[in-house]
This record gives sequence, structure tokens and C-alpha cells, in this order.
Amino acid sequence: MSASEGAAAPARPAKAAEINPRGSLLVALKGLWPYLWPADRADLRARVMWGVLLLVLAKIATMTTPFFFKWATDAAAEGEGARISTDAISLIIAAPLALTLAYGFSRIVMAGLTQWRDGLFAKVAIHAVRRLALETFEHMHALSLRFHLERKTGGLTRILERSREGIETIVRMLVLHLGPTILEFAMVIVVLLWQFDWRYVAATVGMIVAYTVFTFVMTEYRMSIRAAMNESDTDANAKAVDSLLNYETVKYFGAERWEAQRYDRSMARYEKATVHTHTSLAWLNAGQAVIFTLGLTAVMVLCVLDIRAGRQSVGSFVMVNAMMVQLYQPLNFLGMIYREIKQSLIDIEAMFAILARAPEIKDAPGAHALDLTGGTVRFEDVRFSYDPDREILKGVSFEVPAGRTVAIVGPSGAGKSTISRLLFRFYDVNGGRILIDGQDIRELTQDSLRAAIGMVPQDTVLFNDTLAYNIRYGRAGASDEDVARAAELAQIDGFVRRTPKGYATEVGERGLKLSGGEKQRVAIARTILKDPPILILDEATSALDSHTEREIQDALERVSRGRTSLVIAHRLSTVVGADEIIVLDHGQIAERGTHVQLMARQGLYHSMWERQREAERARETLKEAEAAEEAVDLHAPAGEAVA
Repeated sequence: MSASEGAAAPARPAKAAEINPRGSLLVALKGLWPYLWPADRADLRARVMWGVLLLVLAKIATMTTPFFFKWATDAAAEGEGARISTDAISLIIAAPLALTLAYGFSRIVMAGLTQWRDGLFAKVAIHAVRRLALETFEHMHALSLRFHLERKTGGLTRILERSREGIETIVRMLVLHLGPTILEFAMVIVVLLWQFDWRYVAATVGMIVAYTVFTFVMTEYRMSIRAAMNESDTDANAKAVDSLLNYETVKYFGAERWEAQRYDRSMARYEKATVHTHTSLAWLNAGQAVIFTLGLTAVMVLCVLDIRAGRQSVGSFVMVNAMMVQLYQPLNFLGMIYREIKQSLIDIEAMFAILARAPEIKDAPGAHALDLTGGTVRFEDVRFSYDPDREILKGVSFEVPAGRTVAIVGPSGAGKSTISRLLFRFYDVNGGRILIDGQDIRELTQDSLRAAIGMVPQDTVLFNDTLAYNIRYGRAGASDEDVARAAELAQIDGFVRRTPKGYATEVGERGLKLSGGEKQRVAIARTILKDPPILILDEATSALDSHTEREIQDALERVSRGRTSLVIAHRLSTVVGADEIIVLDHGQIAERGTHVQLMARQGLYHSMWERQREAERARETLKEAEAAEEAVDLHAPAGEAVA
């Protein structure tokens, strides 16, 4: 079918843009071929060859079935009413009976070969889907932090789910149905020319062309409906996931009805588009049935005329009817193939857009592994902006000597966390450079760079798995003893011992079953297990209460001992022991020095320190007042009001 269109997943995600999802069927086959004929899997290639052989044998068996039907009918018709001996009658009866049995056997062989072929090829098709899904998943992780900050988790997971199903549909339709259908069309045309004449071929080809054109036009019309349905489905799923992830916030504000209304509005749009989709499908199926029936009727009328003229037998009438009815199944598959491929292209269109999006951060050609000699980190005149119109860092220069601790403090929005993201190379600098032991991190492989850096973030997000899994994430393959040792150093082993399941305790979605302090200790434990020479503490205690903060701070000091440490902090009390404190303000270094030096300078750092001390004193005064009030209430006589 020349109008058919297909899509192929890329052989490598980096080449996704070269394969247009709205290209021709040949482009789709070219893109899928490396997955259907994998160079490294001889067993799968053998399955493909056996599948092709079984395909040909099954279609040959298919084409013999109408012949047996014809011969059995003619044999039965010739014996009816004939005046012959008893022995001759037995032979005549036996002939149509044997031909009928042969007809049944040919159908069994046809079905058996077809199912054998499908079973053989199933492993090839699913392996191709698996490889494509894996490469898509890997490409998602290769994309920049900017992409993941902009995405919606619910919508993205729905896109990936539909895309995987769409790829499987395309692979199955192209290989298991399109090839057999084309082969059967060719065989039917040959048989019609051989057993009948050109009029039968013209009527059959005319029917196929009309069927194909109608299917093409209707399917194109339905694509916009399908796209609207997918968009509303994605929107509804995104709203549902977002609402459930923020379950506590919904409860805080009593917004259950509001969330239900938002979700229902999206589902109403989905309902409308889905009903329209099913209605248009009904019209498509009805039109296809009418076109095929007209073609079948035309061919059978031709056969009736030939029988009356003595050119064909009654068996020929039965044969042509069987052939046309038998042709309906692959012809219906042809419409379904085109329809499913087009719908699958809509499903995977968003995935192709993602695959076509090149990673913002790539290893440079000839990038080498980090040669770590001490772990000195240096920022030289670093400039960076997320948006060209707003510069975040404006020529920042400083050095963290090997084995020393440097703290970065400053007001919110000064660019503190941006420094940690640049060091991890989630983004590349717009100007200047970042060096580790004299090596520009843009010239290093990302794997070797990130393997040398450990991170304890402000907001620790855990996997919905066990404590052991989340701690072991710091070093895959670590033994249970190593995990327990890391937990002990992070001071979370006491909590583990108190839980009934120990290290097998599930932490819940994003670790919500744990307190803030427990999550931070898990983050510290997995960083200890990673054992990195360079450590980043990005406001690791800012969300904790004072008591928990002191405990976590003790654990962090043990972790940082002997490592090159960059501490990004909001609470100045946590960095008084740093070898150097850098004060950022509006993307520039406003002050630098030790705690004592900065306090003596009476500048921005001193002002921030005094404000925090005043806030702490106010909190302490409030707590003392509350404690005194509780004591008075406790000793007041029963029934006496306390002013």
C-alpha cells in the first residue's frame, strides 16, 4: 500500500532525528531492521529466517484450501443423479469425501504454520521492543537537568507507556501482518489469472484499491481525533499523579473537591474525544465492509455468468467465493495495519520529540577520565545564566584546596546552589572554567567526574524501596557489612535496629515514611558508602530542627574529615569551623575569610549572623514563655482562671 506510512525507533537515540516518524514504510523498516536482524544474536536471526520460510509455507497451504473446496464440490456434483454401478458409486462418494478431508487438513496445516511462525517471531519482536525501550530510557537519563526540571512526571510516564505499546504495535504489524498480506495478494492475483480471467483480476484489484483509498482517507481524518484523545489522557494522568504526589498539601488546604474537579475536567475532554474516536471507527468499519461486499458480489456474478456459459463449473463458484472470503481477513488486516501504524505514530510522536532532543551536556570528543591527585577544586572567573537575560554568576573565582573545607553562604538567590550544579556539570559555564586538580571538567568524562564527587542535598529524595537499597545506592554491589558500617557512621543504625524489618524497611514514596533527619542520615550513609574524595553539602541541615541539626552536623563533620569539602549553607552556625567562608551576593563574591575575620569586618556576613542570632534568641524567648505558661497552668487551682 503506497499510501501507508510508518515510523521507526532510532538505531541509537542520538540519531532519532534522522528517522522521521511520518516518513514512508521503507524508512520505518530501515530503522527497525537493526533490531529485527540483530548482528550480535545469531539465534534471533535464525528465528527470522525460519519465520519467513513458515510464512511462505503457510500461504501456500492457504491457497490450496479453495482448490480442495472446488474439487470436492465438483466431485460431489458429478456423482449426483448418475446411473452407474454400485462400485462406481462407492468411488464417487469416496472422492468428494477424501477431498473434503484434504480441505480440512489444509486448513489445519495453514493455521499450524501461521501460529508456529508467530511463536518463533515473538521473541524477535519483543527483544526489539525491549532494546528500543532501554535506549529510550537511557536517553532520558542522558538529557540535561534543564529538561527534567521542566517536565511533568505523570505526563512523561504516560507518554513512555504509550510509546512502548506503539513500538510493539508497529513491529508486530509490519512483520507479522504486512508481509503475509502482500504475499497473499500476489498469490490471489496469480490464481485468478490462472483459473479464471482478467475480469476477475480487475474486479478484485478495483475492490482492493477502493478499500485502500477509503481506509487512507478515513484514517487521516481520525488522526486529529486520536491526537486530541491522547492529549486529554496525558493531561488527566499528569493531574492525577501530581495531585497524589502532593497528597498532604491537598489535605492541608481541604482541596479534595478542587482536585477532583480539575481531574474530571480533563476526563470529560478525554470522554468526548474517545466517543468521537469510536464513532469514527464504526464508520470506517462499515465503509470497509460495504466496499468488500461489492467486490465479492461482482466476482461471484462473473462466475455465475461463466457457469451459465459453460466456461466454469459449480466448484469454481465455490472456489472463488472461498478465495474472496479468505482474502477478506488479510484485506481487513491491511486496513488495520495502516490504521494501527498511523495511530501508533501519534502515540510515539512525543517520544520521538524526546529522542530527537540532544543532551545539553555531552562528553567532548577525546574526553578523558579524571586523574585525581588530591582533589583541589578551582573556579576561575565563572559566569553562568539559566536565562540569557538574567546572569546568575558574574565572574566568580575561588579555590577549595585538597582536604580543606570551604563554605559558601549568602542571601537566597545569590547563586549558591548553582555552584554545586556546575561542579557536577549538570550545566556548562557560559564563561570562565572549573578545574579539578588543574583539569577543566568540560574535558573530562561525566562518569569519572561524578564518581569523584559525593553530594548530600538539602531535600533528600529516596527511592520507594528498602533502607538497604537506598544506602547501597552509594555503591552498587556493596556487602551487607559495608551498608551496616555506613549506617553506623551516619548514626542511623539505632533507628534501623528499632524497626521490625531492619534494613528491609520500606521508606515509602520519596522516603515519606521517614522523618527529615532520618532521610538526611540515609543520604549521608550512602555518601559514606560511595567514599568520594570531593564532597558537596548543599544546605544539608537547613530543613531540620536545632537538635537534629546538631546531630546531623556531627555526622557531616566526620564524613568531611580529610576530604575536599564544599559546604553550601544558609545557617551560618554550621560553617563557623570552615577553613574559608565565601559570601555570595547577587552572583558575585562580596566577602571572604574565616568566621573571625568576617565578623571583625562588620560587613554582610556580620549582618547575616546578627539577624540569625536575633531570630534564634526570639525563638528561645518564645519557648521559655510557653514553658512558663504551661507551668502556671499546671499549678493553678481547679476552676481558677489564669490571666
